[in-house]
Amino acid sequence: MRTIKAPEARRNEILDAANALFSQKGFDDTSVNDILGAIGIAKGTFYYYFKSKEEVMDALVERCGARMFARAAAVAADASLGVHERIFYTMASLNMRETEGEALLETIHRPQNALMHEKSMRLLFTGAVPILAGIVEEGVAQGLFDTRYPEACAEMIIIYAQIAFDEAMLPAQSAWEERIAAFIANIERLLGAKQGSFAYVKNLFTGEDYEK
Repeated sequence: MRTIKAPEARRNEILDAANALFSQKGFDDTSVNDILGAIGIAKGTFYYYFKSKEEVMDALVERCGARMFARAAAVAADASLGVHERIFYTMASLNMRETEGEALLETIHRPQNALMHEKSMRLLFTGAVPILAGIVEEGVAQGLFDTRYPEACAEMIIIYAQIAFDEAMLPAQSAWEERIAAFIANIERLLGAKQGSFAYVKNLFTGEDYEK
């Protein structure tokens, strides 16, 4: 008997299957037929939801981004946290592991999935910069930061974090604490914040996560 699923459930089923296959085989070596076979649906069903494999990839990245940005926006709006805390807790929440687990992150970083990685980075800047810029503007209004360029600062912080803490570029353990200290000091300079004002959030880069 044919199983009838709600449209959103079926769409997510296709995305989940594609995500698993992209992780196993790579984007280029995964075909639409592979996705069909993984969940046992007809081509017509697939093309009802997606026009191509590329569109599936876009939808996967967008789904991850929507979840990640919702999490970041919730942290950014947390009135129980000060501006300094929200800057770094929001950055820490921009983590695919927290929304999708390891699978999608590993998929995006595979060499054969370079296009997927490019799309995810573009989406990150589109969605994350306005969230972070809003907090920087609050800091300026409160006299905690001194910058005329909140949006540019937010963009630079994200770029810096993406490069400095990219798994492929991480230094030896002995240099890890020095890199964290340098990152915090440079962010303080970029924002025009008081020296040492971000030092207490160092634990965010040693494995602890934001929990409300």
